[in-house]
Amino acid sequence: MDNLTIIALASIIASALTVVLGCVLPALAEGKAIVTALTSLSQQPDAAPSITRALFVGLAMIESMAIYCFVISIILIFANPFWNHFIAKP
Repeated sequence: MDNLTIIALASIIASALTVVLGCVLPALAEGKAIVTALTSLSQQPDAAPSITRALFVGLAMIESMAIYCFVISIILIFANPFWNHFIAKP
C-alpha cells in the first residue's frame, strides 16, 4: 500500500466515525433534554415560557455539534488537507 491509499483509507474511516458519532450522540442528548424539559413542565407548569426557551437554545447548541461533525466529515472526504502533503513528497 502506498501513502495515498493509506491516507484515503484513514480519511474514509475517520469520516464514517465522525458521522456516526455526530448523529448518535446529539440524538441521545436531544432526547434526554426533551425528557428533562417535559418532566420540568409537568412539575412546574408556571415556568413553561422559560423552560421552553432554555430547551430551544439547548437543542440548537446540541444540533450544532452534529452540523460541525458533518462539516468535518465533508472536509475529510472532499478537501482533505493531508493529500497535498503526501502528493508533494518526491
